[in-house]
Amino acid sequence: MKNAKKIVLKIGTKVLTRKDRSFDKEMLKDIVSQISAVKADGIDVIVVTSGAIGAGMGLLGLKKRPVKLTELQAVAAIGQSHLMHLYSECFKERGYLVGQILLTQEDFNDRQRYLNIRDTLQALLSHNAVPIINENDSVSTEEIKCGDNDRLASLVSDLSRADKLVLLTDVDGLLDEECNVIPVVEKLTPKILKLVRSSSCDLGTGGMASKLEAVRRVTSAGIECIIANGKKKDVILKAAMGETIGTAFKGGGVKIIAKKRWIAFSSKPKGSIKVDNGAREALSEKDKSLLGSGIVDVEGIFSSGDVVKIIDKERREFARGVVNYSSAEISKIRGLKTSQIKAALGYDGEDEVIHKDNLVIL
Repeated sequence: MKNAKKIVLKIGTKVLTRKDRSFDKEMLKDIVSQISAVKADGIDVIVVTSGAIGAGMGLLGLKKRPVKLTELQAVAAIGQSHLMHLYSECFKERGYLVGQILLTQEDFNDRQRYLNIRDTLQALLSHNAVPIINENDSVSTEEIKCGDNDRLASLVSDLSRADKLVLLTDVDGLLDEECNVIPVVEKLTPKILKLVRSSSCDLGTGGMASKLEAVRRVTSAGIECIIANGKKKDVILKAAMGETIGTAFKGGGVKIIAKKRWIAFSSKPKGSIKVDNGAREALSEKDKSLLGSGIVDVEGIFSSGDVVKIIDKERREFARGVVNYSSAEISKIRGLKTSQIKAALGYDGEDEVIHKDNLVIL
């Protein structure tokens, strides 16, 4: 796509390490060289990088990835500063400054923090700096983890309104049944999803399954995506200039407005609301808000303003939305008509449990 103005580049652990698991500084220099050439052509580049744990393992002389969370966080803390030093050093040689941003899922869950990240990224790009983003592994727990850097890259792509997401790994792209690279995927069909092959590397956490989930998110937002081998010559330059490389996934589908994309893809649901068949039909087919009368049950503990899943009686998630009431309040008003809410709660509240403007059908 020659007219791309902004690219998010996710660099996987396997791209930045050698076979002996040591950090490959020469590979990093080559990547920085390509990014610098892309920037010189007037294209903004945002980097989502893996490698902090791998770099920390190298510095500490560890041969096996730690299992204990506190050990992983310590290794990540040691490796992250070294990783950023290497990025800064390499980009400085090319005349560019870098800006580090460490994120957790909590930064995406909170709408204001989400918008602040967007504004910070834009400010960095306005100074012609290169944003370097990673998950804040030194403080992340299971509850606040983004999941993996493929998912993080997809969230950043949508947040920054990138034109293209490039996922660099150690495979040539998505392979068909005969192990040939599929050059272009128009749509993520069940047949395509069956082609997923698992990863056996213990340094990286994202295999092809996580990459296709990232693809699903960004293509739903109209963003093109490429999965390619980061060790191939000039792969970043070719991807940026629209040349055939790896597997390209076309952006498409129904375009969702920015706030609803945040509800659907960026924030993690805090709980679930189970609804009856009438409510499901009203939400899915009639563009209605969710009222208390259609609610069957509430699962989890959440507050007003949180994002929750909406599930049907068969427990299938079909929508997400921002609630006007806490889980405790919804438990009191479920099954009730709007006119009965005040008596049940003892105070006036919103007519809608989730307003249609804050609801997304998945």
